[in-house]
Order: sequence, then structure tokens, then C-alpha cells
Amino acid sequence: MTPQAVALIGAAAFVASGVNAGAGGGSFISFPALLAIGIAPINANATNNTAMWLGGVASASAFRRELGTPPRTLLPMFVVSIAGSVAGALLLLRTSNGFFTQLIPVLLLIATVLFIWGPALTRASQRTRFGSSLDIESPLGLAAQFGISVYGGFFGAAMGILMLALFGLLGITDLRRANAFKVLLSVAVNGVAVIPFVIARAIAWDAAFVAGACAVAGGYLGAHLVKRLPGDVVRVLVTAIACAMTLFFALKTYALHR
Repeated sequence: MTPQAVALIGAAAFVASGVNAGAGGGSFISFPALLAIGIAPINANATNNTAMWLGGVASASAFRRELGTPPRTLLPMFVVSIAGSVAGALLLLRTSNGFFTQLIPVLLLIATVLFIWGPALTRASQRTRFGSSLDIESPLGLAAQFGISVYGGFFGAAMGILMLALFGLLGITDLRRANAFKVLLSVAVNGVAVIPFVIARAIAWDAAFVAGACAVAGGYLGAHLVKRLPGDVVRVLVTAIACAMTLFFALKTYALHR
């Protein structure tokens, strides 16, 4: 890699991992940076997943006190998250680069809409609980987490927004606690997806090492800063980046190739 490529993906991974620890949406920054240095879409997605997993591991320790839930209670959620992640990763590996390139603008658009409406979706879910039978161990809750994890293993941008909305529906109304769940389950989803990516040799390791090291630093610092900084400014910036990246890839994929 050129020094310019190293600087670009390192800076993008640092910022993206810090953003993921708070508002979420870091993949809007790191994934396009990997594409920009010439990595094929499937490999860029696998490499981004690996780097963001390392950043998530670094930030997870900062949220462990916010969980307030026995590990035994969380076990079913981790199991379905792992199963969904493997299914999504295998689905990605069976997708061609050409088809995935056509999907990128659609996936980014879906993720952007979810990111923009995420807080409203979370608030609505907190007001729409289906009685006391729906909790983090309920079959419906586990099925929903499985579906989110499949998406996470396949692409993953704005996966945390879906998780926060689900946790609100499941009665976790404390946002700090919900964010702690999100970070830990995201680590599980991204970490397990790395395994099939490694076996399939889908990771661009030179970029992954650079992005991973910077993501660790960004995740650790971001997890601590998020407790002090208001999230509104970060959300506005990430929203602007998400809209710009979605428009760019839509034009590049559909308009400029006609």
C-alpha cells in the first residue's frame, strides 16, 4: 500500500471505530475508504468487518459496568447472534463482486434511513411492548436478533441502530445499558464473521492490520469520550457522510455506468 492509502484507511478506521462506540454508523466512513484504495467490494466488506471487530473489542471493556445483567441471561442472545453472523457471512461469500457492487447503494440507502430514523425507531419501540412476555429471552426477541445478525454478517452498516430499536422493544429503556448490549453483541457478530472470511481468504490483511490497529485506538478512546460528548453533533456529521456516500455510490453504480 502507498503511504496515502495507509493514511486514508488508518484515519477512517480510527474515526469509524470511535463513532461506533457512540452514535454508530462508523462503516459509512471505513468501508468507502477501503473501496477507495482499490480493494474489491467483498474483500473490503470482510476487511472492514475485521477492523471494526477489533475496535469493538477495545470499546467493549468501557461498557461492561453498564450491563447489569447476569451472563446466563445474555447467553441465548449471544448464541443466536453467532448463528446469524455465520449465516450472513456465508451468504456474502456466495455473492459475486459484481452483484455486491450493484447492492452497495441499496444497502447504504437502507442503512442511512435506519441511521437517520434510529432514535425515533428506538423511542417508538420503547412505547410498543407486547406485554411482559416479550424480553431478551423470548422467542420473538431471539428471532429478531438472529435476523439482525444475518444482516450484520452480510453487510453490517447501521446494525447497531437495529439492535437499539430491538432492545427498546424488549424493555431495555436505559440507553447506556442498551448501548452496552449493542457493543457486546456487535463484537460477537463481527468476531464470528471473521472466521469464514479468514477461511475463504477474503480479508485484505495489509489493510486489515492498519485499519485494525487504528480501530482499536479509536474504539478505546471513543468509548470513553462518548460518555462526555453530546451525540447530536456526531449524528449530524455521520448522517451527512452517509447521505454523501449513498449518493456517490448510486451515481457511480447506476448513472455513470449506463
